[in-house]
Amino acid sequence: MIDIKLIREEREKVKENIKKKFQDEKLPLVDEVYELDIKYRESKTKADELRNKRNSLSSEIGSLMRDKRIEEANKIKEEVTKINAEIPKLEEEEEKLAEEIKKRMMVIPNIIASDVPIGENDTKNVEEQRFGEPVVPSYEIPYHAEIMESFNGLDKEAAGRVSGNGFYYLMGDIARLHSAVLAYARDFMIDKGFIYCIPPYMIRSDAVDGVMSFQEKENMMYKIEGEDLYLIGTSEHSMIAKFKDQLLKESELPITMTSYSPCFRKEVGSHGIEERGVYRIHQFEKQEMIVICKPEDSDKWYDKMWNYSVELFRSLDIPVRKLVCCSGDLADLKYRSCDIEAWSPRQQKYFEVCSCSNLTSAQARRLQIRYKKEDGTKEYAHTLNNTVIAPPRMLIALLENNYEEDGSIKIPKVLQPYMGGKEKIEKKLND
Repeated sequence: MIDIKLIREEREKVKENIKKKFQDEKLPLVDEVYELDIKYRESKTKADELRNKRNSLSSEIGSLMRDKRIEEANKIKEEVTKINAEIPKLEEEEEKLAEEIKKRMMVIPNIIASDVPIGENDTKNVEEQRFGEPVVPSYEIPYHAEIMESFNGLDKEAAGRVSGNGFYYLMGDIARLHSAVLAYARDFMIDKGFIYCIPPYMIRSDAVDGVMSFQEKENMMYKIEGEDLYLIGTSEHSMIAKFKDQLLKESELPITMTSYSPCFRKEVGSHGIEERGVYRIHQFEKQEMIVICKPEDSDKWYDKMWNYSVELFRSLDIPVRKLVCCSGDLADLKYRSCDIEAWSPRQQKYFEVCSCSNLTSAQARRLQIRYKKEDGTKEYAHTLNNTVIAPPRMLIALLENNYEEDGSIKIPKVLQPYMGGKEKIEKKLND
C-alpha cells in the first residue's frame, strides 16, 4: 500500500505508475481516493474542533457552577449535549470514509523503480546476466519425472489416488537428495548471518491481506473451512507477518532471517498444474530468506539477496541467469523483482528457481511494521524476500545438470556430507 500523501500531492505520478503496469482499469481509484480523503479530513477536522469546543465549554461550566451562575451553566450544558450528539455521527462518517479509502488503496499498486523495464507480461522480462556456462551433453537427458522414477524415487499415481492431481510421493535416494538440498540451503544462509526459523504454516486473514494482493490471495491460498486461517503459499507470508503491529528499534535493523516450511498453492490461472512431473504442484517445501531494514538500505539488500541465490546454485555447478521482471509482471506490492533461472540441459533453456523482490514500505504499511529512529521519529520499514531454494523444482535442475550417461546422478561435493558421503546415486543392479 502506498503512502496516501502521494495521492494528495502527486496524483499524476500514481496514475503514470498504474499505466506502466498496464492496469488502466485502476486509474479512477486515484481520483476517488483523492475526493474521499478530502471528505475524511474535513469530517475529522470538524470532529476535532467539536471535541476541543466541548472541552472548553465543560471547563466553562465548572467555573460558572462554582460562581453559582446556574442558569448560564445550564445553557452551556445544552450546547454540550448537542455537540455530544453530533460527534458520534462524525466519527461514524470518518470510519466509513476511512474504510472506503483503504479498500481502494489496497488495490492501487506500489510505485515501481525507475529502471524497471516496461512490458505487459513476463515475455518482456529482460535477461541481465549469466553465471556459468550452460552445457548440453552428447547423450540424451530424460524428462525429470523419468529420472526420478528410474530410482524408484517418484510416485505420482499413488499420490493421485490419495490426494489428487498436483501431489507426489518422493522416496529413497531421491527423497534423501531433496532433504539434503534443503539442509544445505539452510546452513548456507546461516553462514551468511541469517537467523534460522521454522514459522507457522497457517496464518489469519489479516496477515494474508498484509502480505499479498487480493488477486494473489484468490489464486494461491487454501482457506481452512470454518476457521480464520489460510495455509501459507510461502514462508515469507508468516515470516513478514511475525512483525505485524510492531514498533522496532532502529538498532535492531536489519532483521535477516531464513525459514523452512512446506508450501501450499492452488495454482489457479494460466499456468495450471503439471500433469506428469513436479515443476508446478500444489505442495512443496522451500527455504526462504527475508529482510526487514531501513529504507536507505533496501536496494543494497536486494542485490545481496539475489547474489546469494546465484552463489548457492553455482556451488552446485548449476548454470543460472538473472532475469529482471518487467512492470506488467510485478505483483502490486513489488517495487522491483528479478528471477534467478537455472539451466535445463534437457530443454536447452532456463527456468525459474528463485524470485527476489523489494517491496519497499508497501507490506510494512499494510502490516504496520515501523521502527523508531534515534531522533524519536517513526518510519515504516522496508521488506524484502527471496527464495533460497524450492525443491522439487530445484531438484529438477540438480538432476538434469548432474545426470551421467549411464543413468547415475553425480552428487555435488557440497551435498555429499548431507548424503552420507555418497558421491553418486546409482541404479540398483537388478533394476
